[in-house]
Amino acid sequence: MPVVAGVSGATMAAGIKYRDRDDLLLMTFVPGTVAAGVFTRSRCASAPVDWCRKILGAGTARALVVNAGNANAFTGMRGADAVTATVEAAAEACGIGAEEIFVASTGVIGEPMNTSAFASHLRHLAGQQTADVWQNAAAAIMTTDTFAKMASRNLELGGRRITINGIGKGSGMIAPDMATMLAFVATDAPVDASALQRWLAAGTKVSFNAITVDSDTSTSDTLMAFATGEAGGPPLTDDPADHDGAQFADALADLLFDLAMQTVKDGEGLTKFVRIEVTGAENEQAADAIARAIADSPLVKTAIAGEDPNWGRIVMAVGKAGERADRDALAIRFGDIEVAKRGEVSPTYREVDGAAYMKRDEIDIHVDVGIGTGAAVVYTCDLTHDYIAINADYRS
Repeated sequence: MPVVAGVSGATMAAGIKYRDRDDLLLMTFVPGTVAAGVFTRSRCASAPVDWCRKILGAGTARALVVNAGNANAFTGMRGADAVTATVEAAAEACGIGAEEIFVASTGVIGEPMNTSAFASHLRHLAGQQTADVWQNAAAAIMTTDTFAKMASRNLELGGRRITINGIGKGSGMIAPDMATMLAFVATDAPVDASALQRWLAAGTKVSFNAITVDSDTSTSDTLMAFATGEAGGPPLTDDPADHDGAQFADALADLLFDLAMQTVKDGEGLTKFVRIEVTGAENEQAADAIARAIADSPLVKTAIAGEDPNWGRIVMAVGKAGERADRDALAIRFGDIEVAKRGEVSPTYREVDGAAYMKRDEIDIHVDVGIGTGAAVVYTCDLTHDYIAINADYRS
């Protein structure tokens, strides 16, 4: 990962839950850094999410504090107190205002977080800041992840070399309901704050909101972007005449998609990566609902895990989605294999072909519901015994 001008950070092992690994990140930004964010729609959002929403309106940031192992969610007033203690400690350690410090937490829900050592921890981290922090940062925010998730993009805009870096975490409690993970993006591009917010939201729609591992939306979902402006020049905007802005937006969206695919490919217990495309729906929203119904069906997911081409379960999922579908026009494909058309099994389909296809590591399922022009794609994975094992003893 390259450095991003105007961004520094450090990590350490704070012993929040894990032993012998870093689990606390402090990242700092130069004055003038703008911020954007999108957060979980859970009605039981964590205290850090509440804080970030509260201060995001100012559109500026000087620091980010992230911990792994404790979500600081469903912890009552103690959760808010823990956030206050964290931002006050970071403000003192870095010599900046608390209202420009964002906080994110991931891990076990319902356990109060002990922040008594955070003042000394953050003073230590403030003194260890380095621009080459990205690899360590990606590792420090992991929970049940099996690998650190990172992505970077470089582009030339009007003679300026622009860098965009991103890190993320997530492998379980992943559903397409914003943002389905923790993810943090930073760039040295000068970007208009309102444009950055709109670009982040638009990129999320087709990346993090298009993945699902287990249909469960986290209390802590947070996606934030920070633009330091250190590359120089006028701010990029989403004005249609700003071609540099459009190129930046495309690069940002591509990076977000990369991180989202890394997330679903690290789904807990995963053995198969699955792309589900629905066409012929009444509209885009209907297509998305049908695709999610297929992707989140335990019966579909376990069939895929067992390499069983049980296309009847896909028909079931389409029918339960609650959206219009023409049973007698329904068509299903596994990759290039035509499985069903006009509401019944295709005369050319052979079960042996479907079974062979299901042995692949990556599977494409296409469903046309024969109503209109609505289309959507959702990315998911299979459901295995390992998913149960990972989550059955996660808290203990």
